[in-house]
Amino acid sequence: MATDRSRWLALYVLCTGTLMIVLDVTIVNVALPSIQDDLHFSQNNLTWVVNAYLIAFGGLLLLAGRIGDLIGQRRIFMIGLTVFTIASVVCAAATNQATLVIARFVQGAGGALTSAVVLGMIVTMFPEPREQAKALGVYGFVASAGGSIGLLAGGALTSAINWHWIFLVNLPIGIVTGVLALRVVDPCPGFGTGRADIPGAATLTGGLMLGVYTILEVERYGWGSLHTIGLGVVSVALVAAFVARQTRIAEPLMPLRLFRSRNVSGANIVQPLLVAGMFGMFFLGALYLQKVLHYDAIGVGLAFLPTTIVMGAMSLRFAEPLTARFGARAVLIASLVIIAAGLALFTRTPAHADYWTDLLPPLLLVGFGCGACFPALMGLAMSGATPSDSGLASGLVNTTAELGGAIGLAVLNTLAAGRTKNLLAGGASEASALNGGYHLAYAVGALLLVAAAVAAVVLLRPADAPAESLVDADEAADEAAVR
Repeated sequence: MATDRSRWLALYVLCTGTLMIVLDVTIVNVALPSIQDDLHFSQNNLTWVVNAYLIAFGGLLLLAGRIGDLIGQRRIFMIGLTVFTIASVVCAAATNQATLVIARFVQGAGGALTSAVVLGMIVTMFPEPREQAKALGVYGFVASAGGSIGLLAGGALTSAINWHWIFLVNLPIGIVTGVLALRVVDPCPGFGTGRADIPGAATLTGGLMLGVYTILEVERYGWGSLHTIGLGVVSVALVAAFVARQTRIAEPLMPLRLFRSRNVSGANIVQPLLVAGMFGMFFLGALYLQKVLHYDAIGVGLAFLPTTIVMGAMSLRFAEPLTARFGARAVLIASLVIIAAGLALFTRTPAHADYWTDLLPPLLLVGFGCGACFPALMGLAMSGATPSDSGLASGLVNTTAELGGAIGLAVLNTLAAGRTKNLLAGGASEASALNGGYHLAYAVGALLLVAAAVAAVVLLRPADAPAESLVDADEAADEAAVR
């Protein structure tokens, strides 16, 4: 039985592994121009430095979480950490395009294995509600604030040394995290019995990878193209075939009882709406700072720093008492409304903005809302998971976030680009046209947050509603079958 001190040490180690994964995407985005110049990527081929990672990462999260339930979550975490670290070294040493893109795909697979099981291990280590809320606050801060930290780190490393170091720094972090994980994280053996559903695993992974690829290629082919529609239909069909298979076989890879929980299902509907809307601020907001206000990479990171600080204060200090006092559902709904208000304020930012009066207020609102929102949302998303399903629930949370972010970015970027093109055709200046496009994306992002708040009100159970127990539901189903 782990002591209280060792449990918290284990949490910090797991969150360090998560932070390394979260930082990677942002740091690489900052370094893309340097990578393009050094390895002579064309603009189209350069996207594969990011897309290869995201396809493997998004496609394997759900499967990785379930495998963690079957063979042991710490084992999957360690395998993923090892793969990610080795692939990072290969990325750092890459001298040609093919090596870098292949290594990024492997790195994404390692990131999926590492990330998929962390939430499951946290809720298992901290079953008591108040402690779990505090632990999820730490995780939520790391998962949501890592992007801002990555902007600073990526800009500093790329400017001071070269792009190879954004990958090479993962080597000491990965080694230290792995050694500490073996010492302080309990082995948590798996619950697997019988045969693995290999056909089901292949169908699920293929469907999710194809879906992520289709979304990432929307900017090139368009939403109405035969390429997008055809691959999208195949992706949905593969995932549907997997779900249908799980209802028929005796030993499913993914027991569907998890989805009986109203809070689990509701939270995984709210989350993609939240993440999709948030990309309107973090991704397009960074472009606004760079292309309209002419901030450099480090300046963008510093501009978002107040958001990170407020987010950290809320996640680490105030989210747990707020959740204990008002309930996760109420905190989540209020937070979603606050984030929506912040995004709405972003629609008023001018082409010649003053940081303190035009940017800081909405940045603080978003930081405040995110810091309270993510711990509550994670708690609700994991609330219906039994120990044998916690990895699956963790993988599901990460998958809905990944798909929500990918779809949200594709939609918002398309809308912003279309609006900018129309404004340029109407005679607007480049800065004004870009800003008009970003304003539309912020407005749509705010509407997505409002939709998330409405979904939370309708779908999630109030704090005083009777708790749902998957174990009880299974026993009732078994009794009914006997009768």
